Amino acid sequence: MSEHWPADSMGAFYPRAPAGPSRSKLDRWIERYTALPRRRLRARPGRIFAWRVVQRGKALENLDDAALRDRVRAVSHGLRAARGKPRETLLVDCFALIREWAGRTMDQRHYPTQIRGARAVLNGAVAEMQTGEGKTLAITLAAGTAALAGRSVHVITANDYLAERDAAKMQPLYAQLGLTCRSVAPGCTDAERRAAFSADIVYASGKEVAFSFLRDRVAMGARSGDIGLRTRAFLDGTALILPGLQFAIVDEADSVMIDEARTPLILSVPPADAAVEADATLTAHALAQRLDQGRHFRITGPGRQIELTQAGREVLEEHAGTLPPAWRAAPIREDAVRTALSALHLHRRDEHYILRDGKVEIVDEYTGRVMPDRSWSAGLHQAVEAKEGVEITTRRVTLAQITFQRFFRRYVHLGGMTGTAVEAADEFWSVYSLPVVVIPTHKRSRRKTWATKVYARAETKWQRVASRAKTLSARGRPVLIGTRTVAASEAASAALTGIGVAHRVLSAAQDADEAAIVAEAGRAGAVTVATNMAGRGTDIIPDARALAAGGLHVIMTERHSARRIDRQLSGRAGRQGERGSSEAILSAQDSLLDEFGGRGARLLARLGGRATLSALSAAQRRAERRHFQARRRLLELDEEQAENLAFTGSPE
Repeated sequence: MSEHWPADSMGAFYPRAPAGPSRSKLDRWIERYTALPRRRLRARPGRIFAWRVVQRGKALENLDDAALRDRVRAVSHGLRAARGKPRETLLVDCFALIREWAGRTMDQRHYPTQIRGARAVLNGAVAEMQTGEGKTLAITLAAGTAALAGRSVHVITANDYLAERDAAKMQPLYAQLGLTCRSVAPGCTDAERRAAFSADIVYASGKEVAFSFLRDRVAMGARSGDIGLRTRAFLDGTALILPGLQFAIVDEADSVMIDEARTPLILSVPPADAAVEADATLTAHALAQRLDQGRHFRITGPGRQIELTQAGREVLEEHAGTLPPAWRAAPIREDAVRTALSALHLHRRDEHYILRDGKVEIVDEYTGRVMPDRSWSAGLHQAVEAKEGVEITTRRVTLAQITFQRFFRRYVHLGGMTGTAVEAADEFWSVYSLPVVVIPTHKRSRRKTWATKVYARAETKWQRVASRAKTLSARGRPVLIGTRTVAASEAASAALTGIGVAHRVLSAAQDADEAAIVAEAGRAGAVTVATNMAGRGTDIIPDARALAAGGLHVIMTERHSARRIDRQLSGRAGRQGERGSSEAILSAQDSLLDEFGGRGARLLARLGGRATLSALSAAQRRAERRHFQARRRLLELDEEQAENLAFTGSPE
């Protein structure tokens, strides 16, 4: 890893890293089937650098604002002149100036650990900073330095809410540095996006930036070279949305770059035969309802695939005349009915999606947030709409697509921060060539982890959760109850209501009230039920009375499909050296066992006690492996497609 930025690319019309040669099939085979060590963990860097920044900052405290602005302009000129290879002393000066302005505008000066995290990002790494260590403020050091050097900086967040919140919070600091800062709102027009991305520093969710890049790719056509782009822009007035992909800092990097990387991003338009598609979807749904599991179809394999039996195929053959002419071929009708069966039996309301305003909206299993602008592909979204009896949207025609893996590798410079990166260090390195740097905490953690409780029945678990919350709330401690799904949140809420515990619910169904609910969650005695949308990017700040009573207590009611998510949730408590505690209260009937446990794990869970806990841990590891395999396969398919279509000059 180089200790400076990559070579300057600002002269290009649309700067971005080349797509680069795809890995050969031999490379993929070696990576998949050998035990060669791939993890790249770096030692904690920057202690001396951070000390120098703090010492340099002491000399700036006595300067007035005008003199400080003069220093900023001088450092900016020096960074631009360095063209990607600034001296260490120049970076020290820049960090010290940003830190001093943060103290004057926000009454917060960066801690040495935050300085070290930002330095790791500038070095092209993922900095693991524990939850509560102030990653949002730390990012301003790296983003401000890169922007002062003339780079267009994208701070990529896990969702639109965090992008808007962080941009509004940090804008006064950037303004004092002479930099513009904006966020990209969902649903805005291309003109509004173009205006937002013209700012020096832009906060946006990953999907907003990636889809803007896809729109630019469609506008570019095959002319992706610098001269071709300049010519096209001059001749036909093509207005691109992005100024290029120069410098990205990914907040909650594991969530954005790994958890969301299991599905490609697809830019699409409606088809011409929408009415025919809707009729076929309804017919396939009606046929699927006539089929019996075990007799006509089976759910098989680790991926829970729908497999039609011979009896099922014969039933479809009998009803082939009811399908549109284009769908009467056996492979086509069987695929349509398998999709309908998947919607009926594998996709559950309030877990995989919710109904809101008569529309099916997907719920992100990692963040618990609704993704209203996303839809399942290959007709699955329409099949779920048919199942729920709502208006069927049109299946869309793909114009362009890209995976998050390939998209982020197009940035000239890439770095990130998150509270949970060590578990994904192998994947960060093998996919993005990003090492993971572990940053120490500013203060020693005082969070206590209580013993895990496991019960045979879900009803018993929820009763225990409610009882624990009532006891702790009565003592003045705020309680956060974490769940996997909307349905689980409702079960927890019902148990609390049953014993008279006042509480608030934060889930995909109530995401509009997120800021208000989070603001109240740290109040003494408050009880909050939340899906894992409360596990990332949110600050639950206990008040003085709550801290005196012992701080925030987190109750995890289910194992998530990745250990990183559990660690994020428990990290809501005991932040910045505060008092706090966490525990897990689980059940042998938890949904993770049904989805990923397998027959052996489910049988083991019936034994109760430690056996159930072992079964849940095994199911969690199996979920992690399966999701990793899905991401790896998606990347392989993406690279194979790039190889096959390379002659077009447009692999995306």
